[in-house]
Amino acid sequence: MAGIDPSLVRTLPLFSKLSAAELEMLLEQATLRRFAIGEAVFEQGAAATQFFLLLHGRLKVTQVTADGQQIIVRMVHPGDIFGFAKALQRDDYPGTPTASAESVVICWPTQVWDLFIEKNPHLAVNAMQTIGQRLQEAHTRIREMATEEVERRVAHAVLRLIIQAGKTESAGIRIDFPISRQDIAEMTGTTLHTVSRILSAWEAKGLVKGGRQKLLVRDATALRELAEGD
Repeated sequence: MAGIDPSLVRTLPLFSKLSAAELEMLLEQATLRRFAIGEAVFEQGAAATQFFLLLHGRLKVTQVTADGQQIIVRMVHPGDIFGFAKALQRDDYPGTPTASAESVVICWPTQVWDLFIEKNPHLAVNAMQTIGQRLQEAHTRIREMATEEVERRVAHAVLRLIIQAGKTESAGIRIDFPISRQDIAEMTGTTLHTVSRILSAWEAKGLVKGGRQKLLVRDATALRELAEGD
């Protein structure tokens, strides 16, 4: 297969234990695609014909509920595999991943998944760990939405973002991809108005600094205390 340089993925944990020959075999069956900001990799409910790995950029995965509400179920970060519906015993995609930043994605045909796992058992282990982590995060978010007031939910969401995608600067920790107040509202099951009110109050207290699709956490300790209800 042309075009995919093994050195692009060699350092990713998912492939770190593969031999050069094994990695080459996997990449022979793959294609590389680029997605502009706002472009969807696939749509919720579409037939699952491929699975993917995010090489560069960020994706937000949204779902539309039965009552028409859109929620962000998770963010996809570089090195994450996604869209592996076959591993979940599904024939369709449960959500829509959309590029939050310019993104580069490696794509494999769904029918390669069994070979992908059979020939590389450590990949199967990594895939199961990924699924487990996502389930754990989903359960945490469900618990937060069921038991916590909105400000604590928003604090937890922002803290997760700085753990997953935080870049330390002199003034604090910046989330290193475009993130809007609407995105945070969809992550926490609340309204744009509520998130705007909370973030404005935090800015006044010096906890965060906002901007157009930007967020800098200036006092992570105070945010953790808010999240824990202290």
